[in-house]
Amino acid sequence: MPSTYGFLSTYPPTQCGLATFTAALMRNLAAPESGDSAGVVRVVDTPVRSQAPEVVGHLHTHAATSHQAAASALNTFDVAVVQHEFGIFGGKDGDQVLAVLDAVRVPVITVTHTVLASPTAHQREVLEQVVAASAAVVTMTQAARNRLVDNYHVDAAKVVIIPHGAPRRRGGGGGGMPTPGSRPLILTWGLLGPGKGIEWAIDGLQPLQRLHPRPAYIIAGQTHPRVRQQQGEAYRLHLGQRARAVGVSDLVRFESSYLDESALTRLIHRADVILLPYDSREQVTSGVLVEAIAAGKPVVATAFPHAVEMLSDGAGMLVPQYDAPAIGAALYRILTEPDQATRMVAAAEGLVPPLLWPAVAEQYRALTKDVLLPNVHSGQDLPRPTHAR
Repeated sequence: MPSTYGFLSTYPPTQCGLATFTAALMRNLAAPESGDSAGVVRVVDTPVRSQAPEVVGHLHTHAATSHQAAASALNTFDVAVVQHEFGIFGGKDGDQVLAVLDAVRVPVITVTHTVLASPTAHQREVLEQVVAASAAVVTMTQAARNRLVDNYHVDAAKVVIIPHGAPRRRGGGGGGMPTPGSRPLILTWGLLGPGKGIEWAIDGLQPLQRLHPRPAYIIAGQTHPRVRQQQGEAYRLHLGQRARAVGVSDLVRFESSYLDESALTRLIHRADVILLPYDSREQVTSGVLVEAIAAGKPVVATAFPHAVEMLSDGAGMLVPQYDAPAIGAALYRILTEPDQATRMVAAAEGLVPPLLWPAVAEQYRALTKDVLLPNVHSGQDLPRPTHAR
């Protein structure tokens, strides 16, 4: 029997990871052959007029009563799918979402994009109440599930793992083996802001100057809208100054415009290695990491939890945070040892099938059936949502 999915999330034209994730998951859940349908209550900071027919309502983060209309819209679907990230909802630590959940009367599936290892007392309370108000909770990695179950007071039976999805972007580029005579391409992409670790990546380029031809390092993506609102382009300017200071400015190029899906695909195809130099030791989910693996590209990443989980078996190279020499050494090895790059891509290939969006959507369909119908595994009904008060 077809199901209807009501999403609560940021959504394009908002440019952020949650918006992109939601659009991709909705598109695959509501594929014509599925018979299912989906709509979204779009989370916005200011009143907007959305023309997209799938946008069925808005949650205004600064409007005191906006949660009522948002919940009413979600209640018209079979199941509400809530994308949870502390920074997107209104109120302290995004606690506006609790008012929405209190008025939702259909089963809720919450997708957690961040699970903090050391939350404040209020952040802990918010996430625990979100879980309590949900029939099921999705984490995208084992590390995130372990952190949620071990460090928070939640019902572990509700928490399931469904990976972050990715499009299949195979083809193009050298995959760590540039065409003889061509300039190797190192790529980092995503919204730009402090904490991305680009400083250490730039410093790590110095030993690559002796390669012939010398590689290019492209940093693709706009400055995060909230960073730009508070700091302008100060971080990007700082990175440019850093590249000049260490003598690698001719290797570094910024692609600061927003890249649509086709432009990003072309850029990924050209890349020989994907670099994720993030400072965070907390990050339990990275869409960029999943997309890089699904694209069949060698990956160098700092040892944040999701990267450790995905790359430890040889699908990429892990380096310490804040360690420019280690980043440079890893890049140098991949770009000068074709067999190393080949082994990494082969190891990653086995990880790809369950990460592709159609497979991820099927896992959400299966979870939805478990939420809407008696649990076929135990013979008991799944717990219904306990709404926060």
